[in-house]
Amino acid sequence: MSDHHTAHAHGHDHGHGIDHHDHMEAHGSFKDYSIGFILAVILTAIPFWLVMTHQLAPGTTKFVIIGFAAVQFVVHMVYFLHMNTKSEGGWNMMAMLLTIILLFIVLTGSIWVMYHMNANMMPNMSNEGNSVHGMHDMQ
Repeated sequence: MSDHHTAHAHGHDHGHGIDHHDHMEAHGSFKDYSIGFILAVILTAIPFWLVMTHQLAPGTTKFVIIGFAAVQFVVHMVYFLHMNTKSEGGWNMMAMLLTIILLFIVLTGSIWVMYHMNANMMPNMSNEGNSVHGMHDMQ
């Protein structure tokens, strides 16, 4: 037998970077997909029920929905995208954390800018009475 075949028979990968056992574990089983699906349905149904039945105050409901969305995000990443600290040597998790941080910065900054532009650009909108954007009726 050649060295190449002997190495493969003994489970060595010759630096190809592929371990077939780890590759097979990277894909989820039917059980993993079923658990993920059931969790996703529950994490969608509870906020829907809260909104439809008005169980909580509107402000509280917003924060509860955001919390459920964050948990559902993690469920999708773990059960459907199979992201964990072991996949791809941890680089998938690092890429995901960077994406979350950048997304948080962009969304928070955008909301902050829009709020302040609305407050600072049109300060007299509620005090003008019948006028629209500072312009009087042309009758």
